[in-house]
Amino acid sequence: MPQAVRYSEHGGIDVLRVEDVPRPQPGPRQVLVEVRAAGINPGEAMIRRGAFADRWPSEFPSGQGSDLAGVVVELGPEVEDIELGDEVVGFVNTRASHAEYVVVEAADLTPKPSGVSWEAAGALFVAGTTAYAAVQAVCVREDDTVVVAGAAGGVGSLTVQLAKLTGATVVGLASEANHAWLREQDVIPVAYGEGVEERIRVATGGKVDSFIDNFGDGYVELALRLGVYTGRINTVIDFAAVETYSVKSEGNTAAASAEVMRDLVALVDKGLLEVPIAAVYPLAQVQDAFRELEQRHTRGKIVLKP
Repeated sequence: MPQAVRYSEHGGIDVLRVEDVPRPQPGPRQVLVEVRAAGINPGEAMIRRGAFADRWPSEFPSGQGSDLAGVVVELGPEVEDIELGDEVVGFVNTRASHAEYVVVEAADLTPKPSGVSWEAAGALFVAGTTAYAAVQAVCVREDDTVVVAGAAGGVGSLTVQLAKLTGATVVGLASEANHAWLREQDVIPVAYGEGVEERIRVATGGKVDSFIDNFGDGYVELALRLGVYTGRINTVIDFAAVETYSVKSEGNTAAASAEVMRDLVALVDKGLLEVPIAAVYPLAQVQDAFRELEQRHTRGKIVLKP
C-alpha cells in the first residue's frame, strides 16, 4: 500500500507517523500525482501543535503538506490539458502532499520545466507564493529600500530575490552564517539581535520604505520605529501585531494559484530565482525533517522525497 504522513492528535514531532493508506482515487476535474518531492513549512508544524486550531482546525487522523511536484499517473473524469506522465508542480488544500500519492485539483497544477529540479519544484508553493504576496502587499518599487526579516529562511530567501527583481535596494536580516549568500543575491546583510535597529539605520542611511516580517518576535514594532507606514509593513506570522497596528498580513492564500506558480517556476527555469535547498529527507524520516525545520536556523527549504 502507498504511504502517507498522518497524526491523530495535536502535539510535538513525535505525533507524526508514516502509515500505509489506500491509494487515493481522483474525482471529476482531479488527477492522481505520484509525488517526487514535497516541501515542509513552519506553518504545518504550528498547525500540528494546535497553535492555530481556531483559525485552521484539524480533523483526525490528519494528513499534512501543501507543496508538491510529481508525475500524473491517473486522470479523473472531465480533465483537460493534462495527460498521463506529465511532470507537474502544484499544491493541495487538503493537507495531503506529504505522501507517495496525492489527489490534486487539475486547476492547481502547472507543468514542471525539465530544467527545474524536483526538489526546487516541490519546495516552491508555500514559500514562493508567500514571498510573492508579501512583496506585492508592501508595493516594492524601483528605488525603494525594503527590509526583510528572516531573510535566509524558506520564505525569506525567496522574498529577498523577488524584491530585488523590482529594482529595489534590499536589506536582509539574518545570522552571520548567511551573509555571504545574501551578498551573492546583491542583498545588504544585517545581523539580527541587540542593536539591529541602529545597524539598519546605518545600512539604509535612515531610509526604509517598506518592511517584510517573516520571523515575528517584535519586527513589526521595529518597522514602526523605523518610520515605515503601516500600509507598507507585512507580517506572515505576527497576527497579534496585525490586530494592534493594522499592518498587512498577506501570505500564501493571497497568491495561491496555478498562474502565480507558473510565473515562479518560469523564474526558476530562467535562473532568475534560486530555491535554496537546506536538506532532503526520505518520507520515512519526516520527524527528523521537522526537527531540523523547527530549529529555525536553516537556509532555504527542507524537502521530503517519497
